[in-house]
Amino acid sequence: MDLLDILGITEEKVESITILPGYNKLGEKENFETFTINAGEIISIVGPTGSGKSRLLGDIEWGAQADTPTKRTVLVNGKPMDSKKRFSPSSKLVAQLSQNMNFVMDLSVEEFINLHAESRLVENREEIVEKIFNKANELAGEKFKMSTPITSLSGGQSRALMIADTAILSSSPIVLIDEIENAGIDRKKALDLLVGHDKIVLMATHDPILALMGDKRIIIQNGGISKVMEISQDEKDILGELQKLDFVFQDMRNKLRYGEKLELIDM
Repeated sequence: MDLLDILGITEEKVESITILPGYNKLGEKENFETFTINAGEIISIVGPTGSGKSRLLGDIEWGAQADTPTKRTVLVNGKPMDSKKRFSPSSKLVAQLSQNMNFVMDLSVEEFINLHAESRLVENREEIVEKIFNKANELAGEKFKMSTPITSLSGGQSRALMIADTAILSSSPIVLIDEIENAGIDRKKALDLLVGHDKIVLMATHDPILALMGDKRIIIQNGGISKVMEISQDEKDILGELQKLDFVFQDMRNKLRYGEKLELIDM
């Protein structure tokens, strides 16, 4: 039982988000007819800095109804979002995990997770806290303890903790991850964890590995969606090769971190 159950609020499960085209900054209609994202899908969003990635997420978050600068329409489960949900702070569709996550509360990791679990009024709080902690440590490059102050966590550790917390406790059905490649965490495990909890995952990224890990990718240019692409089999094959190179890179980085000497290897 969580907070919504206690308050007697029935929350509609988000099975899909559908985007209908609007216009880019040049006044040109976006280059797609309709685009539906289903629960459990991973969508990468790519484009130059300032191209309009944040505007797209803003439209989705607010359930745009042709009333934002882009004039896009966003449907939830095939219908316009109820006006009360659109503007209610408690009905946010999107949980955003930004590049910079700095904690300011004087709490331990255990106290922080407990606080969120308690606010959700979950019954099996100890079990949930333990699960979030363990999952976060699976993602983080450097392990941390329950007693670790959250203000002393590294950027990667903070991101790992928030991804685990969002996947397991957050009620938001859509998760935006902004440049997870810079977090120093296990990217594949992070995505598997989120998708495993039926989240729609949207990744703004410049990393070709992450872009190819998605089911589809959206290309943003001039403030509008210029293209929606399926990940092809050729690209999946390329992803496999990139992951091999990435493994070598990560191994070298870890050796440097722990004072080991690097040696030439055959690529």
